[in-house]
Amino acid sequence: MNTHKIFNIPLFSLGFRVFFALAGLSALILMVLWNAIFKGTLNIDNYFDSTYWHAHEMLLGYSTAVIAGFLLTAVKNWTNQPTVTGDKLAGLALLWLYGRILPFYSGLLPDALIALVDFAFIPVLAYEISKPIIKTQHIKSLVFIGLLVLLTIGNGLVHAQLLGFYENTAWAGIQLVIATIIILILVLAGRVLPFFIERGLSGTLIIKNPLIDALSIGSAVVTFALQIGIQSGTLLALVAFFAAGVNSVRLYGWYVQRIWYVPLLWILYVGYCWIILGFVLSAFSALHFLSSVLAMHAFTVGGIGVLTLGMMARVSLGHTGRPLKASNAIAIAFVLINITALIRVLIPLILPNWYDTLIYISTLTWLAAFALFMFAYAPILTQSRIDGRID
Repeated sequence: MNTHKIFNIPLFSLGFRVFFALAGLSALILMVLWNAIFKGTLNIDNYFDSTYWHAHEMLLGYSTAVIAGFLLTAVKNWTNQPTVTGDKLAGLALLWLYGRILPFYSGLLPDALIALVDFAFIPVLAYEISKPIIKTQHIKSLVFIGLLVLLTIGNGLVHAQLLGFYENTAWAGIQLVIATIIILILVLAGRVLPFFIERGLSGTLIIKNPLIDALSIGSAVVTFALQIGIQSGTLLALVAFFAAGVNSVRLYGWYVQRIWYVPLLWILYVGYCWIILGFVLSAFSALHFLSSVLAMHAFTVGGIGVLTLGMMARVSLGHTGRPLKASNAIAIAFVLINITALIRVLIPLILPNWYDTLIYISTLTWLAAFALFMFAYAPILTQSRIDGRID
């Protein structure tokens, strides 16, 4: 009897491989499509309207692929228990992929089916990572199950409006998803950033401060809760300024000057700085000094975009037995992704009349960054570990 598994290849040997590859490809394809739709050169039927599609796919498409790849890999390390691989991992990846494709079959397939396929991915992911966590009673990791539940709720709010169940829930869902991803990043940063710095800079010891960690995450939670609830006002501004301040203190506690010589470290540090800037801009937005869109893009393009690219680069090297050193191509990609954030977040403050042009330029720099990532990392993600170990 032939028991050979169809997907018994390196790409499906551990979650980060296939999901980081899908994230990199989606960052390219989704952005090309959105730019064509934004410019009016592409008119195609879609379950989403253009604004919600762009936000949904970059957050619940690209970003959740990165989250899936990281958690499926990290939970295995934290619990010393296997996570889904092989055929089952391929099935999970296909579920994510169908979620990206089926919205373009609106009119041919029932909207409820399109929504169900997209909605199902995060609960299935939560189920898969919950098994090793519960089996080993790794209590600290239960927070990620809770965060995935919040992502599911946010996605549900988007689909609830599109399916006609409720009115005006989609934007609240998008806001909840952004908030949840940023909170997830802040939680993960406390776990991995000090570790990465110690590993990347010999002789370095990072001392964690549990109180600052708690205040950093807690203030962010309160800021986002107020942002979703009341949108603006002095209270929101004060809490957002506090979140920016305490997260600055947290990040400064991890600071080592030598990080600027190591691209795999400074990219994560700068990505965290974009999140801090997001809180600052949220405070000014709450006081009606600037548009909330700029704060949103500081969190998304800056915080999420920069940090996910940096995390994919670092994790992929570490889990394939390669030296923890960024190639010239990926170092350039790190610069380009930060230029993208700069153009989308800060340059519009100086050149507001150039907004459409700035969007086009930032699209090009984003595409260049992820093209370099896929060029450098496609062989890494699809080939076996170079040290001979099994994932």
